Amino acid sequence: MADTFDLEELVHLEQTFYDAGYADGAAHGRIHGLIEGRALGREKGFEIWEEIGFYEGFARAWQAVCARRRRGDGGHQDQDQRAVHHIEHLLDLVRQFPTVNPSPREGEGEGEVDISKLQRQIRSRYKALCASLGVRPTLRAGGTDEAGEEGAAAAPSSSRRTVWALEGNTRRSTTQGLSF
Repeated sequence: MADTFDLEELVHLEQTFYDAGYADGAAHGRIHGLIEGRALGREKGFEIWEEIGFYEGFARAWQAVCARRRRGDGGHQDQDQRAVHHIEHLLDLVRQFPTVNPSPREGEGEGEVDISKLQRQIRSRYKALCASLGVRPTLRAGGTDEAGEEGAAAAPSSSRRTVWALEGNTRRSTTQGLSF
């Protein structure tokens, strides 16, 4: 019986159980961390693309308005040229925004895009475009549901010519609880 009982194992018994529990917990945490990371990445990616998509749609809509103005009257050529320049630059920045998330490989890192820097540039160009158009910018973070004073993206300032006049109550609520 003395041959099967090792006193040295009793000394390290606590460390043995600690190591086994740590290994199990690390494996379990890795699996759940990957699952949570993917879900969080998907959510944040959607919020970013919601914002970038808004800027792209805004720029394309005003690009069509400026094209229609150029065909119609030639009264605001300087203002329209500035706005068209901002529109083209904004759309170019949106095109540069990555649409895929490549997994990083060893040795690569030269072609990385600084997403936060590019997003700041897009926001700045959007503000410049709004200033040249005389439109109050809507700057809300993606995923928020506040439609307060900042909610009117196409509300022109009183010193500029309006593109089209809005008639009636522009702040009406729909049956789904959305307000426009």
